[in-house]
Amino acid sequence: MTFTQAILEALESLNGNKMRSGLTVLGIVIGVAAVIAMLAVGNGAQESITGSISSIGTNLLFVFSGSQDGPPGGPGSGRSGNNDRPLTLGDADAISDPFAAPSVELVAPVIQGNGVLTFSGENTSPTISGVPPTYFPVRNMELAEGEPINEEHLLGRMSVVILGPETAIALFGHADGVVGETIRIEGQPFRVIGVLVAKGGGAFGSEDDSAYIPFTTAQARLIKRSSRDQVDVIFVQATTAESVPQAAEEISNIIRTRHRTPIGYDDFTVFTQQDFLSTFETITGVLTIFLGGIAGISLLVGGIGIMNIMLVSVTERTREIGLRKALGARKRDILLQFLTESSLLSLIGGIIGILFGWFIAFVVGRVAIATGNNFVPVVGTDAIILSTSFSAIIGLFFGIYPASRAANLEPVEALRYE
Repeated sequence: MTFTQAILEALESLNGNKMRSGLTVLGIVIGVAAVIAMLAVGNGAQESITGSISSIGTNLLFVFSGSQDGPPGGPGSGRSGNNDRPLTLGDADAISDPFAAPSVELVAPVIQGNGVLTFSGENTSPTISGVPPTYFPVRNMELAEGEPINEEHLLGRMSVVILGPETAIALFGHADGVVGETIRIEGQPFRVIGVLVAKGGGAFGSEDDSAYIPFTTAQARLIKRSSRDQVDVIFVQATTAESVPQAAEEISNIIRTRHRTPIGYDDFTVFTQQDFLSTFETITGVLTIFLGGIAGISLLVGGIGIMNIMLVSVTERTREIGLRKALGARKRDILLQFLTESSLLSLIGGIIGILFGWFIAFVVGRVAIATGNNFVPVVGTDAIILSTSFSAIIGLFFGIYPASRAANLEPVEALRYE
């Protein structure tokens, strides 16, 4: 029997039991579609997160108070211990010294807190940050309208605020044409001088639901700290993306010297964009594998369905198999016939499953866009190759036993079978 004859006979056999063949194929379709859709969602989540982090610049560094791996009883997990010195404006000034840190371009010390913003009966509670003029170029933020915080605002401790677009919408119902309006922050009047361009979620939550006021104003009136020059985080922009490791080393040496920390222990942590990217890529990678594994179970169930149907087919066609053998069909001809049938079931299911999986991913992407989320599932060639290969292997693997059982039937016994 040639391979072409085997395919034609397999198609004829499957066509004779349309309902049964269709239900068997459906199991593979669901399995393949689930694998492709799940992997697409995982890849989309990874690209969305890494794209969001990369959008704020590849030469950005974050300096936090507290060590990642302090001694027993110490800070640990990036939190400050009782004996740790907090970051200060003096630390930020030292980092901005071009002679001590030639790889550093700009420095922006920040204090952060929460407060209630109100306007004409509407209120919202975004993150409030006290920032210097250097903050916006360091964080790669752009204004949709208005002007940024400048030195005059800083020196005069002026009551001005820049709003994120979500905060503006929550207060005014729209994010444009709000410059010049007066809102209240914790009951104190502040004039809106600008609205930021929407950026979506970031490494520290949504950057669109935020409010920025001059650092000195926050210090004096809204965000209190144990010492006057204490800051929560220092954002640093390196001269180039390639100089980030050197900048991190220079920053570490400066703060070690200023804080006089014991050898081998730092009471601060310097993060780079690459650190965040690596962390999130690891998390989303595990998530993608987990989702793909769950979807793979449904593909395995589909394979068991193929084996079940093929065993039923062998039982129903026992006399046919005996007659073929009596007329000279060899063992390998019978084996090829039934393996071809199981492989065709799997192949047809795989092709339909690829199209269905792509459609599911497309629908998920459209729903995400409609709800305002910057998330697009990515159907990669690796997912298609993986699911197609797996479905083909499933068809062959679960078809071997029924095919072998059919091929090993004795002609006489098969002809006598009722």
